[in-house]
Amino acid sequence: MKTLALYIAAAIAEIAGCFALWAVTRLGASAWWLIPGVFALVLFGWLLTRVDVDFAGRAYAVYGGIYIAASLMWMWSAEGRVPDRWDLIGAGVAVTGAMIILYMPRSA
Repeated sequence: MKTLALYIAAAIAEIAGCFALWAVTRLGASAWWLIPGVFALVLFGWLLTRVDVDFAGRAYAVYGGIYIAASLMWMWSAEGRVPDRWDLIGAGVAVTGAMIILYMPRSA
């Protein structure tokens, strides 16, 4: 459960950091938004190093599924756009794949 919490926290940090750049370049926000954005992206990278997996590639693969679902939650909560059924089905497939990679037993 700790690993899953780290992935969720990493997704929130990455989305926040990327949104800071989006806000500056696409929404006309002040460049000052980039300062917390950079900190959020550093936090994202650090959190991914804390997950309990043996290989970086596996950590990134699992993260991809979590990121997809978190991005849709961001769209809904921060941008006010409700995900449609295809968004939800796609996120479900991605998260299912991530959980298979994360939790299925491995041979030595």
